Amino acid sequence: MPFRRCVASSSRPGRLALGLIETGLYELFYPHVFSSVLVARGKPAPDLFLHAAGQLGAEPARCLVLEDSRPGIAAARAAGMRVLGFDGGGHCGGGHGEALRQAGAEAVVSRFAELPGAIDALL
Repeated sequence: MPFRRCVASSSRPGRLALGLIETGLYELFYPHVFSSVLVARGKPAPDLFLHAAGQLGAEPARCLVLEDSRPGIAAARAAGMRVLGFDGGGHCGGGHGEALRQAGAEAVVSRFAELPGAIDALL
């Protein structure tokens, strides 16, 4: 991938690492895996996203967040970042995509295969 990437999650570190390992994504993001335990305030506060951007040496305005929750979208927007919503998770019920749009997602994808096109459309 031609860009820096990380995971910034509200999950506890152990659960976060296990989920990334089980899905085969751990090595894609390691060592840039950040849990909300690293900051004073979790989502919807912008602290976690600002921390992640700082660790990557990235300006928040040049960051794009993929987020599956309304508090996460609020956090990314408060951090000054652009946001794509993701409604393809098993926990996402009917109407989830529209809720993400209403929360401030610029677009919503349902499958990871849709990400390149959605990113291209935003750039």
